[in-house]
Amino acid sequence: MKVLFGGLFSIFLIGICFFSFAQTKPSAILGKVLMENKDAAEAATVVLLKAADSSVVRSALADAAGKFGFANISPDTYLLLATSIGCSKVYSSSYKVLEGQNIVAENIVLKRISNQLQEVKVVAKKPYIEVKPGKIVLNVQNSLTAEGNSAYDILRQSPGVHVNSTNETLMISGRQAALITIDGKPTNLTGDDLVNLLRSMQSSTIDQIEMITSTSAKYDASGGGVINIISKKGTNIGTNGTINLGGGYGKYYKSRAGITFNNRSAKLNIFGNYTFDDNKTSRYLNTNRNIIYNNVLSNYNVDYNNIQKTQNHNFRFGADYAISSKQTIGVLVSGIVRKDHFLKNNDLKISNQKQLDSVIIAQSALDRGNSFINYNINYNNTLDKSGKKLSADVNYSTYHRHSNEYITNNFYTPAGVKYRDSLQLENLSPSDIHIWTAKMDYVNPISKTSRLEAGVKYNHVQSDNNLIFGPLINNAYQADPNYTNRFIYTEIVSAAYLNYVGKIGKFDITAGLRAEKTNTTGTSIPMDQTNRVTNKNDYFNLFPQMQVSYELDKKNALNLSYNRGIERPDYQSINPFLSYTDLYDYNSGNPKLKPDYTNSIQLAHTYNDKFITTLYYNITNDAYDFPIYEQNDSSKVNITTKRNFGRIFVYGLTFYAPVQFNNWWGGSFNLEAMYQRYKAYAIYGNFNRGMQDIIFNTSQEFKMSSTITAELSGMYETPTLYGINELKQQYRVNAGIGKQVLNKRGNLKLSVIDIFNSDKFRYKVQYQNVDFTAIDKRETRRVMINFTYRFGKTSVKSASKHNTGSDDEQRRTGNSN
Repeated sequence: MKVLFGGLFSIFLIGICFFSFAQTKPSAILGKVLMENKDAAEAATVVLLKAADSSVVRSALADAAGKFGFANISPDTYLLLATSIGCSKVYSSSYKVLEGQNIVAENIVLKRISNQLQEVKVVAKKPYIEVKPGKIVLNVQNSLTAEGNSAYDILRQSPGVHVNSTNETLMISGRQAALITIDGKPTNLTGDDLVNLLRSMQSSTIDQIEMITSTSAKYDASGGGVINIISKKGTNIGTNGTINLGGGYGKYYKSRAGITFNNRSAKLNIFGNYTFDDNKTSRYLNTNRNIIYNNVLSNYNVDYNNIQKTQNHNFRFGADYAISSKQTIGVLVSGIVRKDHFLKNNDLKISNQKQLDSVIIAQSALDRGNSFINYNINYNNTLDKSGKKLSADVNYSTYHRHSNEYITNNFYTPAGVKYRDSLQLENLSPSDIHIWTAKMDYVNPISKTSRLEAGVKYNHVQSDNNLIFGPLINNAYQADPNYTNRFIYTEIVSAAYLNYVGKIGKFDITAGLRAEKTNTTGTSIPMDQTNRVTNKNDYFNLFPQMQVSYELDKKNALNLSYNRGIERPDYQSINPFLSYTDLYDYNSGNPKLKPDYTNSIQLAHTYNDKFITTLYYNITNDAYDFPIYEQNDSSKVNITTKRNFGRIFVYGLTFYAPVQFNNWWGGSFNLEAMYQRYKAYAIYGNFNRGMQDIIFNTSQEFKMSSTITAELSGMYETPTLYGINELKQQYRVNAGIGKQVLNKRGNLKLSVIDIFNSDKFRYKVQYQNVDFTAIDKRETRRVMINFTYRFGKTSVKSASKHNTGSDDEQRRTGNSN
């Protein structure tokens, strides 16, 4: 039909031309439009333009043979413009047409465009820190001092984040341990293992970090908020990614290399990243403990030095497949394989009545290996045009650790004379943890401005931990039955939630209720397999949540939120083992430890979508997440453990202000001022103390040229309390400079972290019969240089958030040294 119509149309045009020429001898231009392969460019548009000013005279369509014609035109000089969908525009040379002249133009050849839609480049740069009611967002790629650092280093220097001085736990929302997720998926680790995982994640693999203090009921109930790390993933058809190389020096060397990649086709998206770290770090710890027994003052002063070599492999590989336009299925495998070697030196000086009595020098070598693998399969389905959605996840995680330490204790008089034989000890602590999780979520829009969300979740955890501890006797290590033990722990959590999200006038409302049923069984098996001790817990909890936002006017808005959360103990905290530090210092778990519960309320005011002021109040019952020291004055042995100590009351205010001073200098300021009060239950004495905590963070960015930027950031925190620990002030300053290279696909950045080497924990404890001070200094000052190169298409978006569901329980699988 097209061919017939084109032929008739051509005959019609030619007939008109000849008829007009026969009558009035008019002028005309005829021609043909072809493609590069010489095929006719059927339906191409040809425009006749006046050469003098490019004004349009008329236009025509090429027929099936690519022919076109302009008849009855006035004498003038003309241009021809040919266009077609998917092809570049082509202009002809000029033609001078005289009265009564017919001109046959040269063939016009169109060229196809390789990419019909060019990549959209976003030129507006997001600030590094964005603060919203109940949430702080870090745009990691927009910070010089974040570049080349790990996720952990970025977080511990971020506004709103507190760090536990004893095990480096990350805390937000009034010093409660945060729930850590990666793309909404569980981390499976806690303690040192979680810190090590976060330290293995390169900034080049991270798009954003969300720190959420006010969550909805669809999240696992958490009193300490959520830290969600969002990985980068490409959106364009084709392949893109980032190569990262970095190195530096503090007291010892640091090195890192990694790649992030993404390959997307119409139906399949394959993505992943891999990083390798090879680092050497140091740590110094001094404790100075005073003991009064029978009117004799004893002092136990410990200098602990540790050199740690680490090789770490961190990986994440996955694929999403579009079964149809509404259904997607995905798989994900992620993990960490880590090898650590520690050289420890522990010098203990024992004094009585201020006179040195003896010195015990303990040296040890510790080899530890961890492997953590997480498997996930997920499914998402948009059920209809109204927006009903169904998603499901199945998750399996396995964690294995071997830890072999051999310790030699040497005993000296004040004069340096060895007064007894060396004591050699073996300390083996293997661990295996398995976690199975299944969850399903459903979203049902009930109007254009509201929806209901519902979901269920089942989680099963099994943890198997061994401790083999004892001395070397007759050239063979003998397990000590007082310390050697096995602990098997099982936890099952079943949960369901219902959530409403809607808008009523100027009010935005989110309200939900989450129900969680928990069953736990912990069995301690002594060396002789007899006298097993089993502790069981069975409890049910409801966790309400609500957020209400109200827009006062175009520049002012209020947000009120309430949240109830739970903090379950990590699996090592309920493990009853005595963990050796030195002959007079041990760590112990508590199998009777119960979860604590936090009720939080926040009121936030936002001005002009920039300045945010937040008032908050938290109260925590059965608080346990800080160390308790139990000292035997007679034996001089101190055991560090955890107890459901009492209640914590926190009143606070935060203020965030981004400021653009001029076109080359911008910055952000974050102030948090709180008052904390710790009140012990009667069984733990009359401890009832309160203290302020003021934290100031700032980040300043300087645009020195179109390709060079510099950054200066800093933090200061006043003295404060953390449980029965009284912390001294802290501060640090970081700086960096970066330059874009290789046509802005590459970045070369130099940064200096903790310029003044001031980042350390200093604290003292005066509680009942315990009196000691401590300084904990890790290697924080370092100079780093980092190079990143982006290949392929450079636009990225966050990874699909496959919320596998094992959020809270999986972050509790780790252990502490």
